[in-house]
Amino acid sequence: MNSKKILNPHTAIVAALLLAAAGAAWTMVAPGDHQRTEDAYVDGNVVQLTPQIAGSVSAIGADNTDYVQAGQVLVQLNQVDAQLALSRAEAQLAKAVRQVRVEFANAAQFRANLALRSADLARAEADLARRRQLAGSGAISAEDIHHADDSVTSARAALQVAQQQLASAGALIDQTSITSHPEVQAAIAQLHEAYIATARTTLRAPVSGLVTKRNVQLGQRVNAGAALMSIVPPEQMWVNANFKESQLGDIRIGQTVELVADVYGKHVRYHGRVIGQDAGTGSAFALLPAQNASGNWIKVVQRVPIRIALDPVQLAAHPLKLGLSMQVEVDTRDRSGAVAMQTVSQRQAYTTDVFARELGEADQLVQRIVASAGGDNHAKEN
Repeated sequence: MNSKKILNPHTAIVAALLLAAAGAAWTMVAPGDHQRTEDAYVDGNVVQLTPQIAGSVSAIGADNTDYVQAGQVLVQLNQVDAQLALSRAEAQLAKAVRQVRVEFANAAQFRANLALRSADLARAEADLARRRQLAGSGAISAEDIHHADDSVTSARAALQVAQQQLASAGALIDQTSITSHPEVQAAIAQLHEAYIATARTTLRAPVSGLVTKRNVQLGQRVNAGAALMSIVPPEQMWVNANFKESQLGDIRIGQTVELVADVYGKHVRYHGRVIGQDAGTGSAFALLPAQNASGNWIKVVQRVPIRIALDPVQLAAHPLKLGLSMQVEVDTRDRSGAVAMQTVSQRQAYTTDVFARELGEADQLVQRIVASAGGDNHAKEN
């Protein structure tokens, strides 16, 4: 009979599981060429749609889970008050243009009057000179000479009045045109303000993405700055991997990263790179930070978020959602890059051109009103 003991099958299975768990634990904590963590989550930009003016909601163009394009109308506010203000501003601009045209016409009239008065003075002075030449011959009486002298004095006074009138009219339009006149410029500024206020009753998507957290309802009175809904651009995603403080020593900017999302499983592997490190641990920026100076403090291993950029092609092929769990493995063999905590990665700034057309459209309206009020015709005449 064999004297060897036969192991219980259940005991063998338990032993194998313990060995596997020990090996996995050693892989997670042992130093090496890779740093791994499962404490990692997808993060991204959450763009809030907020009104710039107060108003009542008259239409809603998108709901949660809808994909919207940049510039698409999402919320419409009541435009009645804004349209009335815009109409008043348009009328005020037309009135200002006409008033300035009158000022230019007055200046032209006073300029012509000045030329007339100058001619009158020259004629009166010539008459007086001729009479004085004939005074010695007795052909002209002293009374005629006196009347001629009075005419010169009167013409000179009329000329001075014309000069003052022209100076007064010129002070209102000196070194200006119809469109550059201060009164017209003030009216243009009011029209710009009214037009932009009207345009801002239409809330457009600043970026393309998925709508989430819609909080607005029809008829609701909203104030400027209120969050109506949010938009998440699916291509602007990254991963925040929370590594233990003991793992940070070998992590550098630019190191390659392999990631696995729980939602797709291990058959889909993302490739990324380290682009930065947060300024502190997660607990330091918590709503209620840990009070490490208290007497009952117990030391725990802290974690610091490392930001990892994803391959945009892979992200487009397998989209991710905010908050999804990720498994991260950083290849730390190449340590030539800067330490993550000592540099700021250079990333492209986020921009939108949705609001760029507001002022340009207002300028086109200004040009039409100035032309209809005769401002362009006056410029051509001058």
